[in-house]
Amino acid sequence: MSALRLLLVEDVPAAFAACVRAAQRRSGGRLRLAASGGTGGRACMDALVAGGLDWAGIELFQVDERCVARDSPDSNARSLLEALGPHRDELAGFHAMDCAAGAAAYGAQLAAAGALDLVQLGVGPDGHTASLFPRSPALDAPEEVLVAESRDPSGRNPHDRLTLTYGALGRARLCLVTVFGADKHDVLARLAAGDDLPAARLRGENTAWLVDPPAAQGLATVPVPPALLAEEPA
Repeated sequence: MSALRLLLVEDVPAAFAACVRAAQRRSGGRLRLAASGGTGGRACMDALVAGGLDWAGIELFQVDERCVARDSPDSNARSLLEALGPHRDELAGFHAMDCAAGAAAYGAQLAAAGALDLVQLGVGPDGHTASLFPRSPALDAPEEVLVAESRDPSGRNPHDRLTLTYGALGRARLCLVTVFGADKHDVLARLAAGDDLPAARLRGENTAWLVDPPAAQGLATVPVPPALLAEEPA
């Protein structure tokens, strides 16, 4: 398995926001964007809001969701909508995951929409990404299944979940894995060393890893390629 290509930036959420803006300009204004939950996903969404975007061209999807009430503090949809503030009403569409409707229903929405243009992912301390946890059956979902039910077998991450699968992530035009902060150094070092963790399966031509100095301390990194921030197609 090839080594991770870690793209070093000073401010990961700001760099993520710049990549989204560039991707939207390259696409002519329309963008199918999928956002993750958790503190990292919220930080990236906050940076996107602060940096400005043509929200009318954005169709927003969820990478994963906890099966809780929509008004629960643990709801990823609630966190996304709180970050968006008044921009939520400007979106071309917000496609919230609904555990009651089930994984197949959200998978059908994705299939109808077409390939996602850009996906924001994070990495947990156990190496999970989206809600694809170590030893979870969702890791082995068939390629054609786009959304799966998931649960952390260790119990460290509570709640049943819905999550995009590797099949869905592999169809995306670009997956940006955002890893920042000193608390992510150990798991990033394990991934760079080739440990068999869920996030390690993201290695592919459509995946870019944005990392900051505290997370990447002592690891081999490269600058962000200009093409990632280019406004026009190469």
